[in-house]
Amino acid sequence: MRKATRRFVNSQAQLRRDLDEAFPPGVDGTARAKGSTGNLGALVASGASRNVLDKAVSRVSMGHEKSERRSRSEDAGEPSRWDPAEQRAAPEHGTGEGKHGWTTMGQVDVSTRLRRIAETAKAAPELSFTTLAHHIDEDWLREAFHRTRRDAAPGVDGATAEQYAARLEDNLAGLRERLRSGSYRAPPVRRVHIPKGSGQETRPIGVPTFEDKVAQRAVAMVLEAVYEQDFQPFSYGFRPGRSAHDALDELRQTAMDVHGGWVVEVDIRKCFDTIVHAELMEVLRRRIRDGVLLRLIGKWLHAGVMERDNLYYPEAGTPQGGVISPLLANVFLHDVVDEWVVKDVRPRLRGRAGLVRYADDMVFVFELEEDARRVLEVLPKRFGKYGLTLHPDKTRLVDFRRPPRHPPESGSGGSGPGSFGFLGFTHHWARSRAGAWVVKRRTAKDRFRRTLRRLHDYCRAHRHDPVQAQQRALNRRLRGHYAYFGMTGNTVALTRMYRGVRAAWRRWLNMRSQRAHMTWARFYELLKRLPLAPPRLAPRYAS
Repeated sequence: MRKATRRFVNSQAQLRRDLDEAFPPGVDGTARAKGSTGNLGALVASGASRNVLDKAVSRVSMGHEKSERRSRSEDAGEPSRWDPAEQRAAPEHGTGEGKHGWTTMGQVDVSTRLRRIAETAKAAPELSFTTLAHHIDEDWLREAFHRTRRDAAPGVDGATAEQYAARLEDNLAGLRERLRSGSYRAPPVRRVHIPKGSGQETRPIGVPTFEDKVAQRAVAMVLEAVYEQDFQPFSYGFRPGRSAHDALDELRQTAMDVHGGWVVEVDIRKCFDTIVHAELMEVLRRRIRDGVLLRLIGKWLHAGVMERDNLYYPEAGTPQGGVISPLLANVFLHDVVDEWVVKDVRPRLRGRAGLVRYADDMVFVFELEEDARRVLEVLPKRFGKYGLTLHPDKTRLVDFRRPPRHPPESGSGGSGPGSFGFLGFTHHWARSRAGAWVVKRRTAKDRFRRTLRRLHDYCRAHRHDPVQAQQRALNRRLRGHYAYFGMTGNTVALTRMYRGVRAAWRRWLNMRSQRAHMTWARFYELLKRLPLAPPRLAPRYAS
């Protein structure tokens, strides 16, 4: 062992001498390598371990290769192809990036690499990234695995998160190899339908396999680091650190600032299902030039859809339910709507205006009616240019001007201020406790009815379950409802929901048998032992 160690140290010392001879001090571009070579000599003299020496040698090689590449590029009169997000030109292990630009970067943690990509994207808004796929190594995939929900339904292969985690390292190594070699095949997406709106329409949801979710999450992490620097501040949907409540608060403040004004509700008909693949890829190429990532995204866009044992291949759309679909839709709508509003619409407006967008749900607020009508007229043309259509009934102009301080008496004419919906809430004017007109929000009627109907159906389907289990399940659902709809000014709707669930529970407990009647008196005694969660505001509004 000692002889082997001595031979290794001698070989490292010889490498240091070779490097010093090949790259003498004073040569342009070798300052970093020279310093590293000196450090290597000190490490050898101190008897450092083999792992430490390996890393030092790797850094020396990286520094010289980087200088050499940049020198060749500058000599040829061409811009450097070195990716600033990578902060180096060769992999840390000195194995070469390979055919697809992949490497192992275990020494640099995932959060550091994400920060480097984000900093580069922010500093260079016009930069097209050509080498990003090499970041997706096993450490990156492991982080993607931990960020993936494990309680979701399985895909077409029936594999669950627990089964995948049982052989996690082997599965991640195999996934990385397939992604690296280009042999990864996107499996079909299992499609299910959930009620939408009033319940007459349904929304198709795609359920990928768990491994496909991990792969999508890994790519989404890369894209998110880039595009989060580009997205506009009025975009809120499916973005880290932003929520629907943030969007609702921003919309309310915008409406208050212009005294209500004129509101344009925009509804894109089946946005996720009608995004044109060619248009989406063209938008992506403006910022992402990495062929590996673009090919992976293309595979997911063209993956088959399995519905009731029938496999077909849609020609447009990004399946809702996929991990990467919301991000792709955000990137697309950022180019179609957000950039267009900032660069082309706002400079042409006469009054103040604002836009709040949450994925494909968006609302414009204008100070002047003239501006609102002009934008409403051009919106169908703008969306049609990219293959999208607006719903003719749900896209409308609303007169949302603040009521006068002293409204006219009833019967004197006038229709009063209008109202509009956004993210499950109806926005309307109402008096505050101090008597001033303010914009308030209440649970939308269709959303209220749908939620109460689902809880009613649960009580009916589980009426024979143990009462304690029913109470726990109902409380989970009620707390989730309060956490979202528990806004200031919406306590009346919360109380109505509580009372509706309480009545439905008593009704179906009363129908468990013909002999055990659940009278209201008995039910109130039950509620003392097993109470239902009372209405409460969400934490951000409780104060």
